Amino acid sequence: MTSLVTMGRIGRLYGIKGWLKLISYTDPQDNILDFRNLFAFIGGRWQGIEMDQSKVHGKGLIAHFAGYDDPDEARNLTGVELAVQVKDLPALEEDDFYWHELVGMRVVTEAGQFLGTVAKLLETGANDVLVIAATEGSIDDKERLVPYLPERVIKQVSRTERSITVDWDPDYLV
Repeated sequence: MTSLVTMGRIGRLYGIKGWLKLISYTDPQDNILDFRNLFAFIGGRWQGIEMDQSKVHGKGLIAHFAGYDDPDEARNLTGVELAVQVKDLPALEEDDFYWHELVGMRVVTEAGQFLGTVAKLLETGANDVLVIAATEGSIDDKERLVPYLPERVIKQVSRTERSITVDWDPDYLV
């Protein structure tokens, strides 16, 4: 199957017509509503599912999925992860990146020291943070948290080389 990016998950049942709450991982949260043809992780595998109706409801989101009109059927979707194909994501500007693109990239200091690879990103409110896991060949076995501050800390991100160059002292551990 084509590469998928998890966009959110289905929450609890909402109402009596098969509507469900949505938990979105997108920013802003209602960006998930831009996608109608999704993939749902059901029964241990990804399968296509159509979000035929959706809307912002209060501070959250609710949606209806084609073929799940009965509350008992819809309840079976509770907790299911939702994803889209990478190729269906909107194109970004050259210097903008989706989080999934950064995960797995090698992180190197300006002095050429290999710190490890990006394991995940954290949203802290002030700025995003790269969680860098030590991997084979890294300078030590320490996990590092490096703020994603373009120009200040993040000096270069290369999609083609799958690497990030940082202005970061390897001895600085949070």
